[in-house]
Amino acid sequence: MPRVKVPRKSTTVDMTAMCDVAFLLLSFFILTTKFKPTEALAVTTPKSVSTKKVDSKNMVLITMDKEGKAYLSIGDESTEEKDAILDLVNQWKSLNLTDAEKKSFRAAGSYIGVPFSQLKAYLDLTPDQLKNFKAPGIPVTDTANNEMEMWVRAAASAFQGQKMNLLVKGDNDAKYPTFKGILTALKKNEIFKFSMITDPQGVPEGTDLYRTQQKSGGKATDGE
Repeated sequence: MPRVKVPRKSTTVDMTAMCDVAFLLLSFFILTTKFKPTEALAVTTPKSVSTKKVDSKNMVLITMDKEGKAYLSIGDESTEEKDAILDLVNQWKSLNLTDAEKKSFRAAGSYIGVPFSQLKAYLDLTPDQLKNFKAPGIPVTDTANNEMEMWVRAAASAFQGQKMNLLVKGDNDAKYPTFKGILTALKKNEIFKFSMITDPQGVPEGTDLYRTQQKSGGKATDGE
């Protein structure tokens, strides 16, 4: 008895549902992606081969530009600590800051780069005025009037009971007296450990670190 031949039909797959899922995922990633904000203080950091990433939690950042000016900023997540720091400085220096001026310091991306005598007027500036404002920097080179010392003391008090992540970021052409003044301010507050922010680059071939990474299969190693 002859077999009945079943006609062959080509297989088709409906891709409509898959396209919908792909566009939904694309839309999700576009809407949830956070782009890196423009830095308020642009400095060219020196290069290094360090493989340790910076922890941004409880961050206190001291910045030096190439002109030798020093600035202080607090991580945007540490809003309570920001308030505590400014309240302490306001109390110690009797600045009589208003709630609006305190709110200005609490704003995202804010930083301090003026002496105490100009702090009240600086916090009164509008966002448009800040764009054209040339901050003179926090005085640090005068040993008798190193104002960074008080800012660091206020920060240490505000982060008391938790680890303060102190970072120092300096321009590659930063002047040494400014760095020395910052170190003096830290030492007077008995702070002897901090992290330097640098521009990472590949490990030069032939160095001990390069050979160590080759032996470990190219994996990054942290150094103290």
